[in-house]
Amino acid sequence: EMLFVLIPGKRRLYFSWASCCQLTLCGLDSIMKSAENRYLVGRKMQIKQLTDNSEKQKVTRDILEALPDWFGIPEAREEYIAESINKIFFCAYDSNRPVGFLYLKETGKDTVELYVMGVLMEFHRNGIGRELFDRAKKAAIQGGYSFIQVKTVQMGRYDAYNRTNKFYLSLGFKEFEVFPRLWDEWNPCQIYIMSLM
Repeated sequence: EMLFVLIPGKRRLYFSWASCCQLTLCGLDSIMKSAENRYLVGRKMQIKQLTDNSEKQKVTRDILEALPDWFGIPEAREEYIAESINKIFFCAYDSNRPVGFLYLKETGKDTVELYVMGVLMEFHRNGIGRELFDRAKKAAIQGGYSFIQVKTVQMGRYDAYNRTNKFYLSLGFKEFEVFPRLWDEWNPCQIYIMSLM
């Protein structure tokens, strides 16, 4: 497991547990405490792959319930919670507190879907979603998948989903198809896809 530390002017630095202890002894903590980022600069974030199904469901529930702009429909939220068992699941921790997660769902022998992802609002725009995705992408490649897809509400409908679309595009996803009524007429489904080959 790796930790990453956010530093102003840099994307992120990676450390093993041992090197993290050495850097703390060298005074890196005091340098980072003086930085401007009000949330994460100098905080040690950890990404873990979860295997315990009850832990997956608890993390999914806690984070999705804290994100009503994206997951405000109780029935849909409960489906995401129920579906989390037996999935490839990654969680981001700030100390021991889960602050973000995602999991993958197989949709075909060659394709996996980024089925759901959530990062607590106060941790947005700090690289956590990208770190989660990078770990999931590596797991999908190791699992022998050729493609990864993700579904979201089409760009131009809601501000929150506009940000979501821009995030997926920044990861390298490409527009595949829009299904105008897959969910309902107010929420046309945009499918993005990425080759893993």
